Amino acid sequence: MRSKAIPNREAIALIHAPLGRDAQIAGSLLSEAGILSKSGEDISAFVASLNEDIAFAVVTEEALRSADLRPLSAWIKSQPSWSDLPFIILTHRGGGPERNPSAARLSEVLGNVSFIERPFHATTFISVASSALRGRRRQYEARLRIEALDEGERRLQTALDAGRLGAWELDLMTYALITSATCRRIFGRSAADAFAYDDLLAAIHPDDVEKMKAAVRTTIATGRDYAIEYRTVWPDGSVHWAEIRAQLYRDRSGRAIKLVGVSADVTVRVSSEEQQRRLNELLEERVAERTEELHKAHAIVMAEVAQREHAEAQLRQAQKMEAIGQLTGGVAHDFNNLLMAVLGNLELLRKHADGDAKAVRLIDGALQGARRGASLTQRLLAFARRQDLRVDPVDLGRLVGEMADLMKRSVGTGIVIETCLPERLDPVLADSNQLELALLNLVVNARDAMPEGGTIRISLAETTLVKQEGELAPGRYGVLSVTDEGHGMDEDTLRKAIEPFFSTKELGKGTGLGLSMIHGLALQLQGTLRLSSVPGKGTTAELWIPVSNDVAVVPEVAVVPEEDREVGSLRVLLVDDDFLIAMSSVDMLVDLGHEVVEAHSGKEALANLKENGRFDLLITDYSMPEMTGGELAKAARALFPDLPILIASGYADLPAGIGFDVAKLGKPYTQQQLAMEIERVLRGVQT
Repeated sequence: MRSKAIPNREAIALIHAPLGRDAQIAGSLLSEAGILSKSGEDISAFVASLNEDIAFAVVTEEALRSADLRPLSAWIKSQPSWSDLPFIILTHRGGGPERNPSAARLSEVLGNVSFIERPFHATTFISVASSALRGRRRQYEARLRIEALDEGERRLQTALDAGRLGAWELDLMTYALITSATCRRIFGRSAADAFAYDDLLAAIHPDDVEKMKAAVRTTIATGRDYAIEYRTVWPDGSVHWAEIRAQLYRDRSGRAIKLVGVSADVTVRVSSEEQQRRLNELLEERVAERTEELHKAHAIVMAEVAQREHAEAQLRQAQKMEAIGQLTGGVAHDFNNLLMAVLGNLELLRKHADGDAKAVRLIDGALQGARRGASLTQRLLAFARRQDLRVDPVDLGRLVGEMADLMKRSVGTGIVIETCLPERLDPVLADSNQLELALLNLVVNARDAMPEGGTIRISLAETTLVKQEGELAPGRYGVLSVTDEGHGMDEDTLRKAIEPFFSTKELGKGTGLGLSMIHGLALQLQGTLRLSSVPGKGTTAELWIPVSNDVAVVPEVAVVPEEDREVGSLRVLLVDDDFLIAMSSVDMLVDLGHEVVEAHSGKEALANLKENGRFDLLITDYSMPEMTGGELAKAARALFPDLPILIASGYADLPAGIGFDVAKLGKPYTQQQLAMEIERVLRGVQT
């Protein structure tokens, strides 16, 4: 049999009929009935072909009459317990043992025999064969059930062995006890020792015997699971602990007939629990002894707890601000991309609308709005610490003095600005333009905090830190302070003051990004922004910036000679994965008179470089999937070492590891900025 349950088409009958016609007729009939068959030419081949896959065997009487049946008898006796192979004997003599004595002999040898007298009708043969096949299938089903039971027993035994559990049964009528070898070992007996119910009672500690008997009675009376732990005394006199669990087994009438359960040695666990109990008692004694000392230290502990809670609150705030900064930077980057397309297309559109005053007015309005959006993204990037900084030594005193007129015009009448500037201060490391913007924001905030007028005091100082203080590392710092006499802020408002878009101003009168931008700038400069305020008495904002060891220099504006400003027509490879930005940038470059080849990925750009030959300039976006602008720049320089490259990015920093200097163009950029950067990169001036 080829499978556990044989369909008709897979049933195999073994035929041994020396008379060829009988074999042919039987095989044909079986084939018509959908039963496969094969033949054994002689008795030896017939016996050799017998196996568990054979559904039944068909043999002629004369083939067995003079044959040595010992091999066949031996095979029949060696069958598994579930198997009793059916034999169909084709005989010329019917009837019982009286009329056919050889039938009795064959029945004794073969066991499961059916006789068909020849000549036979086809229906008779098929009926007997079908009966034999049904009987064989029932044998196969029995085999499946036996194998399932064996598998279940093996799994159960494996589980019991893995859990070191002993199995047992107690007959409640005779109190006959059956135990496994593991169970007997739990009571200190070997596998060969007898272990009856009386032996069990004798092995239980005398103080626990009645408890065990009471538990058995309760289980029999209520049907609840039997679960108990008691001490056992081994033959060597040592005391151990056993855990016993069992369930009540009932017959069909509901009568309790036996307990079936498992046992386990829990000596180690009980000992550990006892040791733990003693340790707990000892610990309680020590705790009681030290209670007085703890009361004395209570004040110190509470102070440490308060300090820890404060530190945790600061950490949560820092984590929140970091998460907001990352989100803000991503939003600003995407908004930059949108503004690129808007600004570029509006600038080009304005060139074609000079004759239409209304169109020019509308385009200028749209440009103004887009530029305000660009300013907003710069503030967002400042909060995210991703804005583009040009850090140089800056003289704070000169910077404040040069901004005096601008600050006075910004605050208007009714506000007095006082300055307290030392004669000499070492320069700080900062971006002067961003620092001016931060100072102007602080002054405007101070003005808005004093609607009835007042005085704004701006002072400069230098402080040295000898140890870490929050975000500030040890070192020298220049401190720019702006103090107002306004309404001030409470603690809750002060905590939220540097969050983006948080504002105490009326709707439409503030973006809520001023202080957050200053805070981001300070952190990017390795400094910090500190705010202190008292409701009704005003606010002080302190901008801490590391001191530079270099001498401050006055930036000089590089002037390109008029005759050198014109750049001829260039062959430019422009790469940007955003189709809107690419289209806008291509239009701006074409309008500047350049020939442009457009690519939308780093791989596409490299293919253009390899196929289309030399380009005068490569302009690529940095943030692109699969291959960044930095990776593209390295690959392009490997092909053309002197190829000028300009990377456009809304973030401040280009990636480390490019291996050479590349020019950077900040997004969003105008056509004029694009033209200027192209001039700079072609002249070898890196930004």
